[in-house]
Amino acid sequence: LRVGLYEGSPSSIVQSASQGSERGVGYDLGKALALRLGVPFKPVVFPKNADVLAGMRAGTLDVTFTNASPERAKYIDFTPTFMDVEKSFLVVSGSRLVSIDDLRKPSLRVGVSEGSSTEGELSPLFPAATIVRVTTLKLAIEMLADGRIDAFATNKAILFEMSDALPSSRVLSGTWGLEHFAAGIPKGRESQLGVVSAFVDGTLADGAVSRAVSRAGLRGVGAPARP
Repeated sequence: LRVGLYEGSPSSIVQSASQGSERGVGYDLGKALALRLGVPFKPVVFPKNADVLAGMRAGTLDVTFTNASPERAKYIDFTPTFMDVEKSFLVVSGSRLVSIDDLRKPSLRVGVSEGSSTEGELSPLFPAATIVRVTTLKLAIEMLADGRIDAFATNKAILFEMSDALPSSRVLSGTWGLEHFAAGIPKGRESQLGVVSAFVDGTLADGAVSRAVSRAGLRGVGAPARP
């Protein structure tokens, strides 16, 4: 089972130098799905989520666990949502930005991950901001630290992970949106969607999602509103 993951996000995968220390909701759920299907687990890790999405579009990946945005639903079939994650901004120590409303001020450079759902959602809500597309989360940390961007926008799970790597930075309180995480498979494999959807329902019922969230250290996470 080829599971699409990207480095640096606890919603997907976070790796360290020591082998076997991988953590992440996507990693854990992908491994559990492979076990459920009785097939080998093959994590395919990219430096950024845009690469995962390209693999899903091309059909070179079998499943990923990501924000089920309307744009992505054009080429990915999604299961019901298994978790919601709040969105905010990361700023450095001493920043004049102390609240989300401050991001409506003019002449601000706000970083977003290239190809992310945030990129499309941010401009209508914060029209005065200059959007700066950043290829990797590591680069985003560097750009915040040296002042090339004033803030970085994404979900709080990623922002808190970035903040841990950037001393004295802070995630602004409140939220400007939600990401709705689901399992997704490439279009054209509709016969498999029922199996993956049943797996997602089972992980919510037996606590596997909660355990994966806890092991990954996700913050800013809530249970999805489901009928």
